[in-house]
Amino acid sequence: MKEYRNKAFNKIVSIGFIFLTTISGCRQKTPNEVVVYVSEDQIFSEPILKDFEKETGIKVKAVYDTEETKSTGVMMRLISEKNNPIADVFWANEPIRAEVLKSKGVAARYQSPNAREIPDIYKDPEGYWTGFSARARVLVVNKKVGNKPTSILAYTDPQWKAKAVIANPLFGTTTVEIAALFTLWGDDKATVFMDDMKKNGVEISTSNGESADFVASGQFAFSLVDSDDAVSRIRQGKNIEMVYPDQGEKQIGCLILPNAVVLINGAKHPENAKKIIDYLLSKSTERKLAFADCAQIPLHPGVETPAEVRSLEEIKVMKIDYGKVARKMQDIQPFLKQWVGY
Repeated sequence: MKEYRNKAFNKIVSIGFIFLTTISGCRQKTPNEVVVYVSEDQIFSEPILKDFEKETGIKVKAVYDTEETKSTGVMMRLISEKNNPIADVFWANEPIRAEVLKSKGVAARYQSPNAREIPDIYKDPEGYWTGFSARARVLVVNKKVGNKPTSILAYTDPQWKAKAVIANPLFGTTTVEIAALFTLWGDDKATVFMDDMKKNGVEISTSNGESADFVASGQFAFSLVDSDDAVSRIRQGKNIEMVYPDQGEKQIGCLILPNAVVLINGAKHPENAKKIIDYLLSKSTERKLAFADCAQIPLHPGVETPAEVRSLEEIKVMKIDYGKVARKMQDIQPFLKQWVGY
């Protein structure tokens, strides 16, 4: 009888051990991954995400914006998935979409320790997004132009009548620039600027890249574009120079558009999400993006940059509130449609 009890006890222990081992195994099989939605160009963002995988062992499942839905496709998907989020992190190519996600309750607070040295202007004060690796809005000027423009006000100067081009202000970073001017100058002054620009015969292109190409070919004297558009063409030997606008003492400065990273509210892999956010906000990542073809400007002080990329400390930057700019973008859409002629 005693032998029977011992056998029964041992069987129960064995079953319990198998059960616990099975449970432990199931836990271990939980995917060590993070899901990242990305609006930064895949050609620049994917190498960074691959490096994170190699260094941490965490699998990155990335969903990239397409050219057709640039900067809005994954954002709209995040909003539609708000009640059952798939993404853990959003890597935005500028902070305006991050502000939209904040206003919709899609973003969650996270203040990374790697963000301490990033200037406050490039961080949401409540911790819903953090900026890194920026583009500047610069003037590209054909090298044959003698007296080169140094301010966006050149668009309204009779000297440059019918000699300037700008990307369609209904889309992309040009929309952000115009909205920033409306917040900085007020509606009346910004409206006059836009009307005077039209009276001065400004041409509208389809994109910043097209504007830069028009200037390089000599079709126009100058245009306002993103710094990556300028640097890429300078590296190709195109006939252009890059001018950081409005650097004088009483001038408004150059608009800086950082990438922004957002923790998604209800993320299924929150710890891994924080790890990749920390990684994106590191000096190492900013250095990689500075030397990549996108030639982005580090927001951390002291990060090495190539010759074509001016450090943030050397630039007089436009002082704006990105939250206010995001709201103003919505307000001025009817005006911009009328201005463009839609």
